[in-house]
Amino acid sequence: MPVDSDSRTSQLRDALSDRILVLDGAMGTMIQQYALDEADFRAERFSDHAVPLKGNNDLLSLTQPDTIAAIHRAYLESGADIIETNTFNGNSISQSDYGTESLVRDINFEAARIASEVAAEFTASEPTKPRFVAGSLGPTNRTASMSPDVNDPGFRSVTFDLLAQSYAEQAKALIDGGVDLLLVETVFDTLNCKAALFGIKDVLKDCDRYVPIWVSGTIVDASGRTLSGQTTEAFWYSVNQAGLFCVGLNCALGAKELRPHLDDLSAVAETFVSCHPNAGLPNEFGGYDQTPDEFAEPIEEFARGGLLNIVGGCCGTTPAHIAAVAAVVVGKEPRRVPEIEPLTRLSGLEPLLVRHDSLFINIGERTKVTGSRRFAQLITSGDYEGALDVARQQVANGAQMIDVNMDEGLLDSKEAMVRFLNLIAAEPDISRVPIVVDSSKWEVIEAGLKCIQGKGVVNSISLKEGEATFIEQAAKIKQYGAATIVMAFDEEGQADTVERKVEICTRAYGILTEQVGFKPEDIIFDPNVFAVATGIEEHNRYAIAYLEACRNIKETLDHSLVSGGVSNLSFAFRGNNTVREAMHAAFLYHAINAGMDMGIVNAPHYTSSNRRRCDQQGK
Repeated sequence: MPVDSDSRTSQLRDALSDRILVLDGAMGTMIQQYALDEADFRAERFSDHAVPLKGNNDLLSLTQPDTIAAIHRAYLESGADIIETNTFNGNSISQSDYGTESLVRDINFEAARIASEVAAEFTASEPTKPRFVAGSLGPTNRTASMSPDVNDPGFRSVTFDLLAQSYAEQAKALIDGGVDLLLVETVFDTLNCKAALFGIKDVLKDCDRYVPIWVSGTIVDASGRTLSGQTTEAFWYSVNQAGLFCVGLNCALGAKELRPHLDDLSAVAETFVSCHPNAGLPNEFGGYDQTPDEFAEPIEEFARGGLLNIVGGCCGTTPAHIAAVAAVVVGKEPRRVPEIEPLTRLSGLEPLLVRHDSLFINIGERTKVTGSRRFAQLITSGDYEGALDVARQQVANGAQMIDVNMDEGLLDSKEAMVRFLNLIAAEPDISRVPIVVDSSKWEVIEAGLKCIQGKGVVNSISLKEGEATFIEQAAKIKQYGAATIVMAFDEEGQADTVERKVEICTRAYGILTEQVGFKPEDIIFDPNVFAVATGIEEHNRYAIAYLEACRNIKETLDHSLVSGGVSNLSFAFRGNNTVREAMHAAFLYHAINAGMDMGIVNAPHYTSSNRRRCDQQGK
């Protein structure tokens, strides 16, 4: 069994700083060479099992442990530094196909124990080259972002909660069995991966040792997207809030085909980067023809290009392929983890970077039942196709994000939020932009976060219920992989003066960054845009108070952003759209100068505001 996890992680980090580490190859390819039959899969323990078991490779850790150990030894003898447990489908969802879901703990614990013991043997024989074990967690045979029914795009065959529970069960057994790190691999749907990370984080809260997390996505074709439609960069932004030890790409493509996508990932990931491709593209029979030397040739180019920290093989790769890889990377400098500029990085199917000198970000408001009478009527009448058209128009007309709010007394807000977001996921012209999940009800926000595979934004949380609730909700948002809008609202009420706005935002910033572990760039403050010209004298300076607070926040709360609901300003003039639009345009001009980064607006009316900030002289 491995020594103390923190010590093992230090050893792993030291090794990665010195050289490119080699991962093993395909477990399934090696198992096929043993030509095992049904009786081998069953052994005596499962001789009376009611369902055929041949093909359930994960079960072999229980029925043919010597075979699995022999495969691990073959890869270590070929030069592998890291071996994966035989648990790719060792989750309850996949195991249910064989009626073996009750065996998940046994399967994973034994697989981890076998791999750990073999790795320890090799480490003992060569202490200067420690070997490590990665607990393999595959993608399951379900997808949380897509419907299996073409006639019902809003249907899902699996829920976020079920995925998180299944992954948590598997991760717990792997950790107990002694793995050195957890590898969530072959991610074809980032929402599945986010559920995995959520479940793993829950397990690690109660774990008495540190276990690093490694995620590896799969690009399905030359378009550079996952099966669920995300680009490589958008995929990274969706998962990077989990504090990953390593991120990479594997499967689906050969090394040559993965090169441009590995380039993209290596450029943006502020952590270690891995790659374990297939042995070329599959032939007409589903086999892999690439020889070890052919496989290793492009990998040597990756190494020379400084793209790699860990490299191995996926489908079709054998110990001979891994030996060839080990030979070409020896002596090559490992990729140096870059320092990445602290920018707000969001994503839908595509990435959205918000720089402090970038264009003003329009957040489309017409997908709020409180922001559009037409949208509210469509949702309450059940016309979701019509509601999708509203979202589509917002994006087509310049919205870089869309705010989705279902808070209406006649609606089941939670059900409406889930249904609409699931339908949006099937519309790439809409889901390419990040989603702002907007509700005054925490259960609705949480339900919405379980539907989006990108890195979205919560609108909003505040200190109005005290620090304990604020911290609890913020920690959950971080665990779901989202950024958040924070309202200038505390236990004493909404802030209306400059001093109160700044005081509350500063307090929230400190809590989020120091206690919750939020990156400052994932914090977006809303210092409250209030209505002016209401007839009450105290309200006349509300717009100026917002502008001054905005300047102060941008100067003192490093890397955070500022947003606001622009339409609130002119509420006293509702019904007079000409006046309202003129007020909004003038306010936006000054607010953008003051540092306002984004705002919830009707996108078609405000694309002209989407310009670089000018200075106070109007240049």
